[in-house]
Amino acid sequence: MKFKDRFSFSGTLIILILGVCLACPWVAPYDPYAIGGDIPFAGPSKAHWFGTDDLGRDLLSRILYGGRISILIAISATLIALIIGTLWGVTAGVRRGWIDEFLMRTADAMMAIPQILFALIALSAVGASVYSVPVVVGVLLSPTTARMARSAVVAELNADYVVAATASGVKRSRLIMSEVMPNIAPQLLVQLSINAAAAVMLEATLSFIGLGIQPPDASWGTLMLQGYAKIWNTYWFVAFPALAVTITILAFNAYGERIRVSLDSRRSSS
Repeated sequence: MKFKDRFSFSGTLIILILGVCLACPWVAPYDPYAIGGDIPFAGPSKAHWFGTDDLGRDLLSRILYGGRISILIAISATLIALIIGTLWGVTAGVRRGWIDEFLMRTADAMMAIPQILFALIALSAVGASVYSVPVVVGVLLSPTTARMARSAVVAELNADYVVAATASGVKRSRLIMSEVMPNIAPQLLVQLSINAAAAVMLEATLSFIGLGIQPPDASWGTLMLQGYAKIWNTYWFVAFPALAVTITILAFNAYGERIRVSLDSRRSSS
């Protein structure tokens, strides 16, 4: 993958979002939990770029701190989905037969259930917290990762170099670890980016309907919920967190699409 493909505008934007949100204790202009520090529902100004909320707290600072929670949940959920989905899909693609059939039909059954409905049931059962939300979201995203991993593994195992190596006596397990897995890594990276966007959206949706991150913690979804309740007092309370969610999702999706196009062009030229 070329240098310019790795560091596109969307990739740079993702790094910027991650860096600013994760470094929020050092870059946030105010304490996000300081109540009554300024006028409630103050509009955007030089003192408060995004205005203030119903308690006079700086909205920019709260979005940065909320972004840290949203981003950490998205990263955790994406890694959980990557680990579970890769093991799931690789096992199905390598073993084939009834094991493949069982694992893929299980994935199909999970994908047939709307993700938000599945998440609502799971979080209602285990309770919503900063620990349960990423686990639930990660499990929800693992079937699509498993399907992609299985497809990529099957394609690699049918490639000429694998057939030739197997015929020459190379162990299948060694081939999988040394050749197949590195070759499907770019496709996993595409799925990783897609899953990150889906995780941000799922967390924001769950928090917006009250089954995600609970006060006193606040994510982007929680801020949107609070802003929506005060929308007649101020539109920026809900607009800025929603804009942060939208930009982040678009950046992850655009980066995944750029990698996919790069892979397709590399295959067509080879």
